[in-house]
Amino acid sequence: MANVAVVGAQWGDEGKGKIVDWLSNRADVVVRFQGGHNAGHTLVVGDKTYKLSLLPSGVVQGKPSVIGNGVVVDPWALLDEIARIEGQGVAIGPELLTLADNACLILPIHRDLDAAREAAAGAGKIGTTGRGIGPAYEDKVGRRAVRVADLADPAALETKIARLLAHHQALRRGLDLPDINADALLATLKEVAPKVLPFARPAWKMLDDVRRAGKRVLFEGAQGALLDVDHGTYPYVTSSNTVAGQAAAGSGLGPRSVGFVLGIVKAYTTRVGEGPFPTELFDDDGKRLGERGREFGTVTGRPRRCGWFDAVLVRQSIAINGIDGVALTKLDVLDGFPTLKVCIGYKVGDRVLDYLPAGMADQAAATPVYEEMEGWSESTYGARSWKDLPAAAVKYVRRIEELTGAPVSLLSTSPERDDTILMRDPFEG
Repeated sequence: MANVAVVGAQWGDEGKGKIVDWLSNRADVVVRFQGGHNAGHTLVVGDKTYKLSLLPSGVVQGKPSVIGNGVVVDPWALLDEIARIEGQGVAIGPELLTLADNACLILPIHRDLDAAREAAAGAGKIGTTGRGIGPAYEDKVGRRAVRVADLADPAALETKIARLLAHHQALRRGLDLPDINADALLATLKEVAPKVLPFARPAWKMLDDVRRAGKRVLFEGAQGALLDVDHGTYPYVTSSNTVAGQAAAGSGLGPRSVGFVLGIVKAYTTRVGEGPFPTELFDDDGKRLGERGREFGTVTGRPRRCGWFDAVLVRQSIAINGIDGVALTKLDVLDGFPTLKVCIGYKVGDRVLDYLPAGMADQAAATPVYEEMEGWSESTYGARSWKDLPAAAVKYVRRIEELTGAPVSLLSTSPERDDTILMRDPFEG
């Protein structure tokens, strides 16, 4: 039996929440390995809709769940989310949720800095969620972050805050923000500490025990590969590595434990925030995709930009992530389009490229080369069998497989958990 890593293969919002929820039935432990509460997963179970940001999707199934060391954690946001999900009838205690004691914290000063820098950037803004994710990762690599374990050591916490503020006070003055009161920040952290620490433990050790026991681990990624800080459309990216390789580093398990890599791919393309988007549509087709797909951010509520399927970008993601199989989502949103388009290359000046170049100017100049396909008028909504799909929809899926170079392992036809067609079980390798 293989472990499975689930990653987004576009710009996020591909429907990972539903797929992870569906797969968690077959897993023993679910691990979130990067990002923060800027990424949202929506799970629809019966008549209930769960919106998760920090909590791994496994909590809804009652599966032991881990927030790994690769995640930056806003402790107040975490506690609010726990309370909200418990209000929906899901009990979340330390026996269910493990918080890596070496994970770094997002503090109020990170949120302040995030918002102030975006406001100061004007037309050059990146489009962050303003939740402090980037500044928290900056402090992590700058070796001045406060970590979960520090909450248990008031003396160390005081020293860490002094070091942190030596950096932040200068930044704040440059942005006309008031100085931070160190004593007030320390008091705030001491207040939240007893609420967070019951969940804290060495996650790597717990996961090593799971591995040795032969249990199955589901690694849950956030956002998408095209937002990866190294491999995405830089600088319009997130501040962490979102690719499958991060599942090992962000959880504390070695790379051989990652197992089957499942890439989540929407049947069209969406993006939130700023940055290049070659297949973006500004016409009625784009509006229709957004309305039918209910394309609004889970966390921010911002409308998503919509466009045709980009096989070039997905093929690139498949290579970078080592994707073994694809979960194709939201096929039903394409119902009723008489003609569908798929991007198979880019024109950049007098060149035709089969990949997205790294340079900002080339990315902005890339225009799609399209292949047109026949659409279908029948409904695919809720289909649970390959034979329930119209012939044109089957042809569309098969063409995506050919163009991206990866087989479709799962096909999702609605937000409902059980409206999923299984072609290949990722846990079977």
